[in-house]
Amino acid sequence: MSKYKVIHWFRKGLRLHDNPAFLKAIEESTEIYPVFVLDPWFVTSSSIGINRWRFLLQSLVNLDSNLKMLNLRLFVVKGKPEIEIKRLCQEWKINRLTFEVDTEPYAVQRDKIVEEIVQAMGVEVIKCVSHTLYDVHRTVQTNGGKAPISYQGFQAVLSKLGPPAPALPAPTVADLSGCKTPISPTHEKDYGVPTLSDLKKSETDCGPLLYPGGETEALDRMERHIKKINWICTFEKPNTSPNSIIPSTTVLSPYLKFGCLSARLFYHKLAEVYSGKKHSQPPVSLHGQMLWREFFYTVGAVTKNFDRMQGNSVCKQIPWGSNKEHLSAWTHAKTGYPFIDAIMTQLRLEGWIHHLARHAVACFLTRGDLWISWEEGQKVFEELLLDADWSLNAGNWMWLSASSFFYQYFRVYSPIAFGKKTDPNGDYIKKYLPVLKKYPAKYIYEPWKAPLSMQQTAGCVIGKDYPKPIVDHDTVRKENIKKMTEAYALDKQTKEETKSPSKKRPSDSRPKSSSPVKKKARLSSK
Repeated sequence: MSKYKVIHWFRKGLRLHDNPAFLKAIEESTEIYPVFVLDPWFVTSSSIGINRWRFLLQSLVNLDSNLKMLNLRLFVVKGKPEIEIKRLCQEWKINRLTFEVDTEPYAVQRDKIVEEIVQAMGVEVIKCVSHTLYDVHRTVQTNGGKAPISYQGFQAVLSKLGPPAPALPAPTVADLSGCKTPISPTHEKDYGVPTLSDLKKSETDCGPLLYPGGETEALDRMERHIKKINWICTFEKPNTSPNSIIPSTTVLSPYLKFGCLSARLFYHKLAEVYSGKKHSQPPVSLHGQMLWREFFYTVGAVTKNFDRMQGNSVCKQIPWGSNKEHLSAWTHAKTGYPFIDAIMTQLRLEGWIHHLARHAVACFLTRGDLWISWEEGQKVFEELLLDADWSLNAGNWMWLSASSFFYQYFRVYSPIAFGKKTDPNGDYIKKYLPVLKKYPAKYIYEPWKAPLSMQQTAGCVIGKDYPKPIVDHDTVRKENIKKMTEAYALDKQTKEETKSPSKKRPSDSRPKSSSPVKKKARLSSK
């Protein structure tokens, strides 16, 4: 006899396929209430941009639509999760709560509080791993209780674990026999998905709708790419274009971030395509990209202060500078370097930029040109990216600033030459910086070098209609490499002194330059 009245708490994992916690929710249940709690802390937080809000709300609308096909509905409530989940458990006489495991620090703390509250009420809690390919804590345990901090070491650990678990199918109406969601006549008013205007946000602030949110779009997008068999088998991330007008990668990252698409499903779909064929390999293959995601999730889950420099055991301590004008110029696409500014314009407008484009602007902000902390760039990406993912965002910013994982700090992206390799005509720049659209290819990456008469003919005078470069790349690049050499030496010496307190450095001595340990670069193209 079915006996459970269940809340399934959606957070990430906004899908029905491969959702083991949701499948547990419908087991032996008479009533199931799919719930999403809209935390006012997030609603009022300025760290979430308008495009991501739109994506989330679209994903919730799509989730509700898919639930309707199972004769269920989504309940969206506003408030603090610990208060609302407790209230709903009392109101609906709930005796089981299910949800997907989330490894981010804020979520871990939130879930612990909610779990303790409802268990004290006699509610059974079931939580399942499905946002990552593996249980990240099992991965760490397999590595002797420590997170592997190199990709190669990570692969060695995964080889012991075997392939990820298969993706589970979405439930059917038949699976829900005897299970219902009680719906009141005022459901839409009381529990409907809010609009942007309900959240005091304006639709007119959104960029073009290129990537609609939701599980349906996620699965459709995945299937469109899965059909490109040769493209999948030959895919190598470093050889894709950061500045193509049409994305040269899958753009599935926002759907993976929100859990509209199961990472395990995509992984195994790729494996089916690879089967029996010659194909690219990690770290550059599409499987490799999924493993990069898993790598950063794993390290981030067990590393204290992973999203900041201080107190972060895997991060080198580098004395970054602070320049509000330069940070603002980078953030608002006014650096005077068209390739960098075009990327930052696309980011703000569309909420997505190519991975190598992220590399270019991250290097420019940190060790390449502006010598500003990666934490500042992380904040901007957190606001503007549709796929802003705590672990990946922090991990990649540390990588690109050569603060962790990657240490060849002398390999610097040129804000001029890098973009020219894949877009010599500057079509990408002309799309996102139309003020420069009349510049010839010869000057599109360095418009300040164009004769004044040409600038006037193009209708864009540098220093008036478009800014001059805020730094000279060739000059600051050399200065910053020297700073990095000194920072690495000091970081190394500080760590040695921490291990051996008796070996103190004399106060009048200066750190000597040291060559960084060379590790295989994540990308071959710079």
